[in-house]
Amino acid sequence: MTDELKFSSAEIKSWLEDQTRPILAPVHAQAQKLRDDMREAIQSVTEASKLLFDSSTKEIEKRNMRVYNRARALNKLSRLFLDRLKKVNVPDYVSYENLNKLAQETQKVFLVTDIDVRNWFPRLSPFFIMDRRKFLTVYEKAKLSLTALNDFLSKEYVKTKTLEDALQLVDELRGLERQLVAIEAERKSIVDERLVLEKELAELERRIADLKSRGPIDQLFIVETEIGALNNEITRALRHLQKPFRKVQAMATQGGGAGLTLEEQNALARYLEKPFEALATEDTGYPLLKQILQKLSRLISEGKLKLKPDKAKKAEQSINEILHDSLRALQQRCVVMATQQRQILNSAKMAEIRASLAEYQEQAKQLKARKISVEAHEAIKERAYRETQEKIDSIKRAIEKNILGSLGVKIQIL
Repeated sequence: MTDELKFSSAEIKSWLEDQTRPILAPVHAQAQKLRDDMREAIQSVTEASKLLFDSSTKEIEKRNMRVYNRARALNKLSRLFLDRLKKVNVPDYVSYENLNKLAQETQKVFLVTDIDVRNWFPRLSPFFIMDRRKFLTVYEKAKLSLTALNDFLSKEYVKTKTLEDALQLVDELRGLERQLVAIEAERKSIVDERLVLEKELAELERRIADLKSRGPIDQLFIVETEIGALNNEITRALRHLQKPFRKVQAMATQGGGAGLTLEEQNALARYLEKPFEALATEDTGYPLLKQILQKLSRLISEGKLKLKPDKAKKAEQSINEILHDSLRALQQRCVVMATQQRQILNSAKMAEIRASLAEYQEQAKQLKARKISVEAHEAIKERAYRETQEKIDSIKRAIEKNILGSLGVKIQIL
């Protein structure tokens, strides 16, 4: 065995054709001859079947009752022959696979034709004897052609099949390599599109960050941070009243005699859900909260609102502290922050920034959607590229193996 030979995919075909021509040329020549013989044989059987059809049609038209039934049977039988023969495809291009397929298709047609001839021809006697004899002569010759083709396929052509497969694989390899180049070009175009989108998106995000860092937005962030802290502070101050508040709210909504007015019920709901907003919007000294607390205290003392002793004690302590204005300073701070928030939100500059911000955010949303779509398309191309490359590598190894097994030459396709 010689040293390993190395070829590019563009070089391997001409080398392989040179190596296999002395082996494949005579085989292909014989294959073409047998293919042509098979075509002529099938055409002869077709013509003989057409003769049976024409003869039986003429007898049917004569309405001769002695022949009529047999003529109809032959007419139907010949139509079956013709329909089956039409399905046999004689290939223009000779290869082992094509000829083997031709042999298999013809074999199937002849098998059922044998059964029909054996079952029906004796029943047609003594009529149409010359036509039947001509058909059988042509048909038997066709079967001999099929036998010759099958013998050639199984004894001679099969030996060169591996080489023929190698040549076909080379053509497939070149096609896949062209396909890989096209996929790579598409992938590069998609990557370029994604990079442009990412650049545009980064610029928009920079503008959004710039707007958010400007005076009104920055001030609003500081105010809202302070509002969050105040909200937590109020919640902490009312922590021992949360459960009593829930119970009073339930009593009021279910008609349990809490004694709260509609205004007080609404205020209580705000203190439970949005304590900052509730305290900031109350009149100075939070009179509504005090009214609620006084009624709550009375309900606890009268035993209408049941609490565990320790919880009742803590609730009473909190009520007493709040009724003595423990939240006054906290309320003043809430009012100041709420006022600042309104002033910032209602300023002309803020309206301008928010409009620009909304516009940029919508553009960013659209760009992100496009980017997701492009990335999905890029992933598809990445997968197609990878799968095509794997097919190429697999075919290269198959060609190398076929050549080693058939010619005893070790090669590598780069």
